[in-house]
Order: sequence, then structure tokens, then C-alpha cells
Amino acid sequence: MEVGRGADRVATETRAIPTRKKTESRGNSAASKRAIKPLRRLPLGSLRVFVAVAQHLSFTRAADALGVSASAASLQIRALEEYLSRRLFRRNGRQVLLTSEGSALLPRVQHALQELERAVDDVRLDRMAGPLRMTTLRSFLQLWLLPRFARFRADHPEVDLHIHTSDDTVDFVRDDFQMGIRFGVGGWPNLRAEKILDEWLLPACSPALYAKYGAVRTADDLKRYPLAHSVSEPWTAWLFDGRADHYAGESRGAVFEDSESVVRMAIHGAGLALARWTLVADEIDSGRLVAAGRAVKYERSYWFVCPARSQHLPGVKTFMDWIRAEAEHFAARSLPELGRTHLEPGPRVASRAL
Repeated sequence: MEVGRGADRVATETRAIPTRKKTESRGNSAASKRAIKPLRRLPLGSLRVFVAVAQHLSFTRAADALGVSASAASLQIRALEEYLSRRLFRRNGRQVLLTSEGSALLPRVQHALQELERAVDDVRLDRMAGPLRMTTLRSFLQLWLLPRFARFRADHPEVDLHIHTSDDTVDFVRDDFQMGIRFGVGGWPNLRAEKILDEWLLPACSPALYAKYGAVRTADDLKRYPLAHSVSEPWTAWLFDGRADHYAGESRGAVFEDSESVVRMAIHGAGLALARWTLVADEIDSGRLVAAGRAVKYERSYWFVCPARSQHLPGVKTFMDWIRAEAEHFAARSLPELGRTHLEPGPRVASRAL
């Protein structure tokens, strides 16, 4: 009987063991779930807009640098302020100032975003060892870069360069680009930028059209011509010497979304174009176009840009040195003529090779 009772006791304890292990397993699982906390969804997009607005102290200029609308930038800042329950900027009409909370937050966000970009670049470093990808404006590629690109290929056949064109600002972290040429006023967040070319605006047309209508110096002179301009460079920009605050108002004539079409129209003799000097200099030199009036300094320029870590890539350094030299050669041969406030009657064709 004692044996039986002992056996019953052992059996009872044996049956109890799995139950205890199951309970312990559930406890460990719950503890594990408590230990793994979900990551917070930080508003990284809004933080990047915050840095841009803080650097420019202007929603319009920050939006231009980021390639978004000013209203979209304002909404991002509003969402960030609601997320933080803090005011980051004081707005007084067009004036934008950082609050004390914004000033304290800015350097820490800048540092964090730079570290995040470095981490992403480190992971992508192997991908950057292949062909170099560059982004630029189509007009700049077609009318300035391509006529000079054969020299780069001849001098540096080892650099495999893939060129992408877009009017939109690309994200160098999200997209696979190592460098770019941008047109603007500078100050793009998280990019190293070097100005390579100043820009000028001038009236240009075919020699036949110029012979028919003559030089232009005032708004009344423009009335003789069929006109053409791009959306971003209306004739008011020329009339008010390139000052952006006077760009408002309607301009008559054909209007194009891109600057290249304006130049092409002028080459075909269809009108007087308000053109960028970089886009028509070679055409003036060849005699296909003539300058019909004064050139005015434009507020925007061409910049070579790249993420901080891309600048050390051999191919990027090679291209940077090459385009810097080409730009200096172009400016040295071109800019002295642009100081004139007017041109003598009759067609003028540049005699220098560009």
C-alpha cells in the first residue's frame, strides 16, 4: 500500500510538472513582449523642413530649397509644432524668427539628421562604387553641358557617368544620386554646394528678326517683337534688372514651362526670347542668335552639389574639378561683354569661342 501511495504521489507530481513549465513559458513570453518596445514614429519629414526654414528664416526660400510649395512647408511646421506642443517659430507677416524652443532644438536636430545620413551612406557605400549618377536641369544639360561633355569623356574615360534630368529637387538620401547641378540661390540642407556659374538674362533672337525690329532697351521697344519667355523668367525680370520682388504681373507673348523651348523658338526665328546667358552663349557665338539688348544679373546661379560623403569619391572629385575649370573658362570669356547697358544698332555676334 505504501508503494501504491508513493507511486500515486510521484504520478501526481509528474503530471504537475508540465503545467508549471507552461505557466513559466507564458510568463517569459509576456516579459519578452514587455522588453521589446515599438519604435516611435518620429516626424522626420517635418524635422527636415524645420531645419530648412530655420536656416533660411523664410518659408518660401526653404520650400524652394526642398522642392515643395510654401504652403506644404508651412503645414509640415504646423504638424511638428502640434506634435511637440511647442511653438518653434514666431511669424510676423513675412518675417520668420526662431523661438527659444526652436533655437534649442535646431542644433540637435541638425546633428541627428547628419548622423542618420552618414549611417545610410555607410550602408550604401558599396553601391556608390559603381557608375556615378548625377541629376541636373534638362535645359542646362542640352544647351551647356552636352556641347562640352565630349572633352570630359576624352580626358576621363574611366568615369562612368549616368545623367538624370528633372526640374524637381531630388532627395540624395532616398534616391541613388552622388552629385548634381542645381539652379537656385544655394542653401540646400544636408548638401555641400559650390557655385560654379553666375547667370544673366538677356533678349536674344535670330539675326533676321533683329535686322527687322532692331535693338531693345525699354518696355516700348519690346512691343515691336513677338515675345517668348519661360514661366520662371518673365520679361518683368529683365525690365526690373533681375529683381525677384518685381516679377509679378502678366507678360504678353508665348510662355513655356521650360527654358530650353524658349531658346529653340528664338533659333527658329519665331520670336524674341528672354534667355539665360548660359543657354544662348554658344548659339550667339555660332551666329544662330544675336543679343538684342542689355544683359542683367539674375539672382539665381548654377551650383555643384553633393552629399558630404560623396565628395570623397574619386569620380565625383574628378567631375567637380572638370566642371569647375569649364565654368571658369566660360565665365572669363563671356562676362566682360555683359557689362554693357545697351548695344549698338545692328546685329552683334560674339567672336570668341566658348
